[in-house]
Amino acid sequence: MYLFTVLILVVIFVIYKVVLSKQKTKLYHAEAARRGCLPAPTLHSTNLLGTSRLKESIKATKEDRGPQYVVSAMNEVGSNIHTVRVPILDYELLVTRDPENVKAMLSAQSSDYDISATRANAFMPLLGEGIFTSVGQQWKHSRALVRPQFSKDEISNLDLIDRHIQTFLGVLNEQEKGWTSTIDLQPLFFYFSLDVATEFLYGQSVNSQAAIAGLANADNGIDGAAFARHLDEAKHLVDKRDFLVQDRLTSKRTPSLEGEGTRKFVFLDELVKETQNITELRNETLHTLLAGRDPAAALMGWTFYLLSRHPATFSKLRSIIVAEFGSSTSSSDITFEKLRSCTFIQHVLNEVIRIVAIIPMNERIALRDTTLPRGGGEDGTSSIFVRKGIQVLIPAYAMQHRPDIWGEDVEEFRPERWEGRKVGWEWIPFGGGPRKCLGQQFGFTEVSLLVVRFLQRFDGVENMEGPGRIKLHTAIENRSGTGVKVRLHSASL
Repeated sequence: MYLFTVLILVVIFVIYKVVLSKQKTKLYHAEAARRGCLPAPTLHSTNLLGTSRLKESIKATKEDRGPQYVVSAMNEVGSNIHTVRVPILDYELLVTRDPENVKAMLSAQSSDYDISATRANAFMPLLGEGIFTSVGQQWKHSRALVRPQFSKDEISNLDLIDRHIQTFLGVLNEQEKGWTSTIDLQPLFFYFSLDVATEFLYGQSVNSQAAIAGLANADNGIDGAAFARHLDEAKHLVDKRDFLVQDRLTSKRTPSLEGEGTRKFVFLDELVKETQNITELRNETLHTLLAGRDPAAALMGWTFYLLSRHPATFSKLRSIIVAEFGSSTSSSDITFEKLRSCTFIQHVLNEVIRIVAIIPMNERIALRDTTLPRGGGEDGTSSIFVRKGIQVLIPAYAMQHRPDIWGEDVEEFRPERWEGRKVGWEWIPFGGGPRKCLGQQFGFTEVSLLVVRFLQRFDGVENMEGPGRIKLHTAIENRSGTGVKVRLHSASL
């Protein structure tokens, strides 16, 4: 009797959900028609539960091909279809690789969209509330607090970055006939970037590069004990981070100086002028640390991953660097303006980002019933009605691999495609609109200077991984799933 009663209740619940869903769908279609919108094509599931696409996506991510899967799945609907509806059980989302829709969400209609609770909740346990997790007035407060620090002239001072580059170069020793031993540069770039970011933020570096010599020939297999240790260290880092902030609040130290009385810029010192709230200082600096370390390090890794596989581009880039900046890694006449004016460096970095999409996915959620300007109807030119609460995914990789935008050779690494190119909303590596990344100039400067110094020191780079497909390992940002295993040849030998 009990089981029969439970069965009846389950049947009633299912009927209720079906009726409710049909009512919502009817209202949805009525409102869409009122607004003159047409529905986007549907990427259908291939199983009865409606979970096949989710399972395929998870499997692709585990196999380091998640961004490529999005492209192939959308192309199943049609290579000329750039916005699709994806139903999953009783939930649905939209996926768009259409620049006009991206422009609407990030700029023209940005008041209708914001980051979703999914994104905020994912970051909150580690980062706390700050510029990447907050919305509304709290986000405006965070933005106002952080933004002035990136308009300071001091962030274009290259001395801090160059000092850590010289430490890096100091451990890359030549072995036989001027070649270094095989080395995986990927983890080393993350140590380097962490050292730069912590000194910029806190005024003192964690000096993680001190361990590089020991890491150079380390086994790349998974070490469970090391993983546990690193996890514990991550917890301790929270305490260390609090200590750095508390130390600044309680100390009476004056701003540090570099050279002849030149003030050394410290992000935390500038924030302290605006707030004395230790939680706020801690969260905002950690948000900036994550944004400053990981994408920059990933970009460095992918740059040498691709240069090692395209020797002609390496040679061209090195010739330009030597002509513009000389061959000495100790030259001190490199400026922020000179780096930015070397267009081929920028073209190479842009093409690296386009090929791999350092930040592979962005997203927004509709704050109210609203629209997107394109994607509806058979030809995809009609507007789409977007219900309140619908999440819209923006796959940057898919948008950056559209042949109709970038050319039929879209899968090739070719920096020359950027010559004379004016980009729009098809190119959003740093986001766009009000939430556009504040640290993009600092990040590009850091990577550009590192590339210059490396190519002054080395006149050859050889891929030691061998042939194989590109593996996009997503850990917030895309990293190489095979590492960046190369050897470098000294220009002096």
